[in-house]
Amino acid sequence: MALEEQKKAARAAAFARRKQAFLTARPGQAGKLSEVLAGYRGVPLSGYMAIRTEIDPKAAMEEAAAHGPVGVPVILGAGQPLKFARWEPDCELVDGVFGARVPATPEYLEPEVLIVPLVAFSRGGGRLGYGGGFYDRTLEMLRAKRPTLAIGFAFAAQEAVDLPLEPTDQPLDLIVTEDAVIQP
Repeated sequence: MALEEQKKAARAAAFARRKQAFLTARPGQAGKLSEVLAGYRGVPLSGYMAIRTEIDPKAAMEEAAAHGPVGVPVILGAGQPLKFARWEPDCELVDGVFGARVPATPEYLEPEVLIVPLVAFSRGGGRLGYGGGFYDRTLEMLRAKRPTLAIGFAFAAQEAVDLPLEPTDQPLDLIVTEDAVIQP
């Protein structure tokens, strides 16, 4: 089976697991994420505005915003790295690409810690995204400038034993689920 077919099958299986986890999720999903982020107070970070059945980091982002700048990803176009618009809990949001909400009046920042959404992860730090390569390009660009921490945030059910990965796939430095912090 070709790599793209393997990725398509892995995504389909992971989306099904994620949907089930989303439907049965307990309150306080971002508690472990808040604990991790407390060690990076004041460091520019990016979160994301959850879409569909993604685990929601908003509670942890709100706590982090009290101590330093927080951004959310903005897609500028296919094949380009992401930019990050400063987000605050009460800022005005508009619909961005793929339905993710973004600040209405973007003021861009460059994060050193990224909370990364995903479809599936492996304990070794592998990440299967949506297939656009946005986070891979962005992490490669940021890591070329300075140390950049990529924290995958997912439901525990999104773990996969074996992910079809490519050399261009950027690894996660840490994975946080609703139940645990996993160090690859």
